[in-house]
Amino acid sequence: MAKTALIQRELKREKLVAKFAAKHKELKAVIADASRSDDERAQARLALQKLPRNANPTRQRRRCGLTGRPRGTFRQFGLGRAKIRELAFEGQIPGVIKASW
Repeated sequence: MAKTALIQRELKREKLVAKFAAKHKELKAVIADASRSDDERAQARLALQKLPRNANPTRQRRRCGLTGRPRGTFRQFGLGRAKIRELAFEGQIPGVIKASW
């Protein structure tokens, strides 16, 4: 089980990303727009840098929904590989069976 402080940190990041998502998207569009003047684009870059660091979506980390483990997490299930294996053997995940050949 991951430390609860690390899990809480990720939840805090999720909230910040959601809060600044519209602003972030707007500034990125201005920066990418070649028809804008260089000054406008430079101002947009400065404004983007002034947003909180944790408001950037790339700082988020996928974690297992049950254990909070940061590595080996499958997007499809939102679980870590070990938990997927456990639950699959118990028959808790519909449609997932043990491979045999």
